[in-house]
Amino acid sequence: MTAASNRPPVPAPPIPLGIVEGYFGTPWSFADRTVVMETLADWGFSRFTYAPKADRTLRLDWRQAHDEDTARALIAFAARCREVGVSFGIGLSPYGLHQSMDADGRAALERRVRELTALGASRIAIFFDDMRGDIPDLAARQAEIASWASAALDGAPLDVCPSYYSDDPVLDRVFGARPEGYERALGEALDARHSIYWTGPEVCAAEITPAHAARVGEEFARKPVLWDNYPVNDGPRMSRRLHLAGISGRRGLAPHLDAHDLNPALQPHLSLLPCATLAICYRDGDDYDYRAATAEAAHALYPEALAKDILETRLPLQDGGIEFVDRAKVRARFEKHDHPAAREMIRFANGAYQQTADDIETQ
Repeated sequence: MTAASNRPPVPAPPIPLGIVEGYFGTPWSFADRTVVMETLADWGFSRFTYAPKADRTLRLDWRQAHDEDTARALIAFAARCREVGVSFGIGLSPYGLHQSMDADGRAALERRVRELTALGASRIAIFFDDMRGDIPDLAARQAEIASWASAALDGAPLDVCPSYYSDDPVLDRVFGARPEGYERALGEALDARHSIYWTGPEVCAAEITPAHAARVGEEFARKPVLWDNYPVNDGPRMSRRLHLAGISGRRGLAPHLDAHDLNPALQPHLSLLPCATLAICYRDGDDYDYRAATAEAAHALYPEALAKDILETRLPLQDGGIEFVDRAKVRARFEKHDHPAAREMIRFANGAYQQTADDIETQ
């Protein structure tokens, strides 16, 4: 087990908390994925959505079924989620379907949705992110695709990630200008039972205010599910940093959200530290202090000596990145610990997680 036995009790959060694996890069192993899920379940997390960008059968090759080994691993992971009371979802990105909208595409989507539920998914998410979106009737097309997927589930609700999932203009630069009134149009066209993901005012938001969340909820005609891009550290720039500080800039959101999911870092065992602070944030409310929460979570999750070394090392890795530390000293400091989080720190110092633009484009 990764979690230490001295974890303080955390009451049930006011809204569901979860993990959405939405990162680029090498996916976690299922052994690590299980440890993260089980550990965070102890902290009140009740959702886990499998959707790593590198799983091509969920993205570029979405019409293809998973291979037998991955299918067996997903079935086992789904069963373990059920045992500990965690809702297991799988995110599918039907690339190009919103542009063709043909009968073959609909049949492929419905077949894939049924295949994913056969793997144990109790929730299906349809992701329209990372696709060209400058189509006038985009919202209507995506709502229809969602209805096709829901029909394959006998009308069950879905989680939907829009093409434009933030106010951030970077989405318009990369994927084309969003259609005018896209958010309201999607909210009107999409079945009211379906939830909608939103990342905040930016793709990786430094702060998300209650006023912002309330405005988004009004536009979508439902409370959004927050896809929180922290502590994710993928991409050429962020993969050179470790996000180990506690959650900040997230106070007072519960009345305005349907759920709050975190997109974790490439390092599963180090991700536990910032992720656990989300439970502390909802526990403490207006009294929340991200620095105190970081220390509380570190001492609860890791052996005392390792927690101390992580806390003393985290600032330069978070603020500056790998170029701002002596890699040899980092390796020497964490080689004395026999723990997966320490091994992740050593691998980071060795440059194992760094990504290039080509790495992202191939996923």
